[in-house]
Amino acid sequence: MEVYYNMDKMKLFNDNWYFTKQDLGTGLDGIQGKDIAWKQVDLPHDWLIYDTKNLYEDSEGWYKKNFIIEDLKDQLYSIRFEGVYMDSTVYINDQKAGEWKYGYSTFEFDISKLLKEGENQIKVRVKYQSPNTRWYSGAGIYRNVWLKKRGQAHLVSDGIYISTVKADDGWRVLVDTEAIDQAGAHQEAIIRHRVFDRENQLLAESENDIVLSKQVSVDQQTIYLERPRLWDHEDPYLYTIKTDLIAGGKVLDTESQTFGFRSLRFDSQEGFFINDKQLSLQGACQHHDLGALGAAMNKTALRRQLELLMEMGVNAIRTAHNMPAVELMDLADELGILIVSEAFDMWERTKTDYDYGRFFNDWYEKDVASWVRRDRNRPSLIMWSIGNEIYDTYISERGLEITRQLKEAVEKHDPRKNAAITLGSNYMFGEHAQSCAHELDTVGYNYAEYMYDDHHEKYPNWVIYGSETSSTVQSRGVYHFPASYNVLTHEDLQCSSLDNCTTNWGAKSTEKVIIDHRDAKYTLGQFIWTGTDYIGEPTPYSSKNSYFGQIDTAGFRKDSSYIYQSAWTDYRYRPMVHLLPYWDFNEGQLIDVKVYSNAPRVELFFNDKSLGDFKIDHEKGTKLCGHWQVPYKKGCLKAVAYDDKGNIVATDIQRSFGDAAAIVLKPDKYELKADGQDLIFLEISTVDAEGNPVHNANNRVDVEVTGAGRLVGLDNGDSTDYDQYKGTSRRLFSGKLLAIIAARLEPGDINVKVKSRGIKGAELKLKAVKGQPNPGITALMENSLSEPNDEIPLRKIELTNHGVSHFNPENTSTRISARLYPENTSYTDIEWKVVTISGIETNIARVEARGREAVLTALGDGSFKLRCVSKNGTDHSDIVSELDFEISGMGNATINPYNFVSAGLYNAGNHDFENSLQGGICTLGDAESHIGFKGVDFGEIGSDQISIPIFTFSNDPIPFEIWENMPGDPDAKLLAKLEYQAQSIYNVYQARTYKLDKRLKGVKTLCLVVNKHKLYLKGFQFTKYEKAYERLEAKAANRVYGDSFKMRDNAIENIGNNVVIEFEDMDFTSQGLRSIRLCGRSHTDKNTINILFTNEAGQTKQVIEFPHSSSYVEHEFDLEPLVGKYKVSFVFLPGSNFDFSWFQFK
Repeated sequence: MEVYYNMDKMKLFNDNWYFTKQDLGTGLDGIQGKDIAWKQVDLPHDWLIYDTKNLYEDSEGWYKKNFIIEDLKDQLYSIRFEGVYMDSTVYINDQKAGEWKYGYSTFEFDISKLLKEGENQIKVRVKYQSPNTRWYSGAGIYRNVWLKKRGQAHLVSDGIYISTVKADDGWRVLVDTEAIDQAGAHQEAIIRHRVFDRENQLLAESENDIVLSKQVSVDQQTIYLERPRLWDHEDPYLYTIKTDLIAGGKVLDTESQTFGFRSLRFDSQEGFFINDKQLSLQGACQHHDLGALGAAMNKTALRRQLELLMEMGVNAIRTAHNMPAVELMDLADELGILIVSEAFDMWERTKTDYDYGRFFNDWYEKDVASWVRRDRNRPSLIMWSIGNEIYDTYISERGLEITRQLKEAVEKHDPRKNAAITLGSNYMFGEHAQSCAHELDTVGYNYAEYMYDDHHEKYPNWVIYGSETSSTVQSRGVYHFPASYNVLTHEDLQCSSLDNCTTNWGAKSTEKVIIDHRDAKYTLGQFIWTGTDYIGEPTPYSSKNSYFGQIDTAGFRKDSSYIYQSAWTDYRYRPMVHLLPYWDFNEGQLIDVKVYSNAPRVELFFNDKSLGDFKIDHEKGTKLCGHWQVPYKKGCLKAVAYDDKGNIVATDIQRSFGDAAAIVLKPDKYELKADGQDLIFLEISTVDAEGNPVHNANNRVDVEVTGAGRLVGLDNGDSTDYDQYKGTSRRLFSGKLLAIIAARLEPGDINVKVKSRGIKGAELKLKAVKGQPNPGITALMENSLSEPNDEIPLRKIELTNHGVSHFNPENTSTRISARLYPENTSYTDIEWKVVTISGIETNIARVEARGREAVLTALGDGSFKLRCVSKNGTDHSDIVSELDFEISGMGNATINPYNFVSAGLYNAGNHDFENSLQGGICTLGDAESHIGFKGVDFGEIGSDQISIPIFTFSNDPIPFEIWENMPGDPDAKLLAKLEYQAQSIYNVYQARTYKLDKRLKGVKTLCLVVNKHKLYLKGFQFTKYEKAYERLEAKAANRVYGDSFKMRDNAIENIGNNVVIEFEDMDFTSQGLRSIRLCGRSHTDKNTINILFTNEAGQTKQVIEFPHSSSYVEHEFDLEPLVGKYKVSFVFLPGSNFDFSWFQFK
């Protein structure tokens, strides 16, 4: 339903705006001074996107624009904003015109009484206070602005309501039209509707008399079409309806909008039907940002985003979790994408400190009216979603009241139910949430496929669908082997694209979420989280943008998008095959190779030799891709897809490659319109000396755009890269970088130059051609010159094993060498470490680094990886290379509890627990969890104090227990019953420290028990009591020797001539000792004790004199300060006669 207004009466108002960013609370008076720096900006505008290191800055944005009003007589003027984020106030000539709280709804103010003939000024105040949402929202006037000029008698904004209804003799178009005469002339008028086809042929006409007044009048008409062309996802045919308000023989107001003929049916047993044809919703949830453009709306960028999703088989979008832009709805109507339009992420109960929940009760009716009235005529619209994951619906009966209020508010403006009313819920297990579901037309489940069958049986009339599913995470072109092991977090801060990186609440794999919904025939379908990556919510890390998408923020497809394409498209019309990963690893490294295809059979070749084929049963199969394990060596992998007759229908190739030698430029088109809004998306990549694409290239490039175009964005999709979107220099990530080139307002040549140190640069000539004049646009803003950076990033660490990969008592070590590519890299520092398959550092082997070589020595049985990493000029491990090893026959290594022990190192338990953030695990929510650690060596001193970092979504106390040995074992003993409680912070572990009932010493088995509570356990660490400062019994010495002494139960007695009592590993740390307290008995009037402190630097002697006593007594003696680690020896000289019980250094 694209709306066309009479441009004499409604003009785009995006030009000649000025902006200043101020502190919160600046106010109108605060921006009036001459010292305020105003900068001209283009609208739509997002001020936060210009600093990637401060994307959530508390700030107040002010906009101003001067404009001329020539005639006020009998004219009404209003200002319409399609979206301002958020909490905005509009001033005309420094008088308040109105305020609007929500950042996602369209609003319009009548400003007629505030205007004057001649020059006027509009100011807009926008307050951004963080956190106000759970993702990046952007800030500012980020959607279009319109100035509307109308007569006193006019059509009411968003006041035309269109429905199409199938009848026996054709189709009826029901049209309700709101009109008003604010002058109160009570004049008679005519409402006329004319329907045109795509070729602008008049097909039908209807008119009706109406009497206008100061109150809104509603005209209702019905138009008949016998056999219209229907709108659906495959043929989104649009008609135009032109509505005229006529009085006195003159057309007073006109509005044109597109619409489509379609019928919807939501069936609880058979799913979704459009025009009586069944269709499974292959949907994606989408946030509203456009990557490097931020939240600032651009229709060309949005079109690219949607077309990429359609390429992978998406036929529906859920606008998560906010009201969509006009442009999205226009494109959905045009392209045939079905829309679930969502209004709110919160109701009364807020999710963040400054979100819309603050305003909900006072504003929801206005926002729902704006939302529904603007988009209710859209043929693409199938559902109104009144909320996402709303806690109000779970916690009390108040949620049911609000559900009914919102339903009533929607139906007030869409009484003929052009779209169904729904809600996306992750609380459907709760009684209150189920009560709310009874009120809805369709019931959306977030990550609750396990409930479908039970609820389908319990509530057979419910229309069920997956409103939010999947939540697998993946980084484009990053692979963490093996594919069989799920690793959620990795030290490179990336997520694996082998379908082995999943969140605890989401699907176990992409394959599973596809199969679950394929087989649940009664559901409408699903909306995966998400189609495209978005800025914010960088689960499982704290980086910049999300990993949930199947397409990254730059618009480059990830491997996961191809498995959806293989399941959601038909090879008979659009055959495809996709081969992963790229082919450049360590010689002999075992590589998981996957092939996705929509064809029924695939075959894998290496250097033209078949490695076998795989039949894919897309209808009933439980495995949707071919999967091989291939030891790496240089060469060529080829995947071939066959149809059901054995004919080749598609191929894909991955070749080995070397360092980048030249830049390659690939624009999505060579011409753009010089309208200030059109864009060219330029893909920047590299090839090696043989012309092979370098899929892991990360070269830094500089981009220069001159002439009739401007550079407006650089993005590589890497969540860890904080280089500016609005700069001129960035690294490639996984072989690619996107440059966004925008039009100016004049045609001409556009010259693009891209260069990178050490390789051949590239130049490209593009063209800006004359476009449709579009007044109301400025095209001034472009990227700022980045600081010079001539780095040559490290691309690859190639590891070579010069010995064995399977250790045993006869072969306990090997030598590994590392080679860096390119050899002239700016970053040559590397680090070696031994890690488990899940990436947790382990002590079953020792690595001794010798520059670019390392000696690896086996210590205890098990599997592990030798990992070599480079930060590569960043603040984290950026380049990671690994080799796999096995140890057997050498016994088990112990666990040191005084270093942090990741929960992922558990080696005993009653379940296989899911990996969680940062090497942690997730306990079971519906059963008792026993997480055991065998071989924990507490040493001779031991400890009774444990610190445990935990994350949970609950704020309530959660009980758990700590056991010595595994519960149920004969020698198991409960050490403590404890509780964890903290104010939940999303994805943040918070440590709590507990005291056990006894001090654990020696080698023990430790077990944590959690009963039916889902919590995320990072691990544990015991407090190390320094031996040097513990109370130590004399008889616990490492060595005792000399002429005469007797060992008793609690002391060494009758110490005589030349006796030495030694204690090793006495670490006085940097605090240093100051005194000693000693318990003993001297049989002489004064017993001299020499205390020797020995380390590599030498020996220090201190002397104390213990006085006579008839029984054991304690004395404290001052000592000369000492720091560091020593062996301490108590030396008793000839003439001694002493009984020694214990001592303690202070």
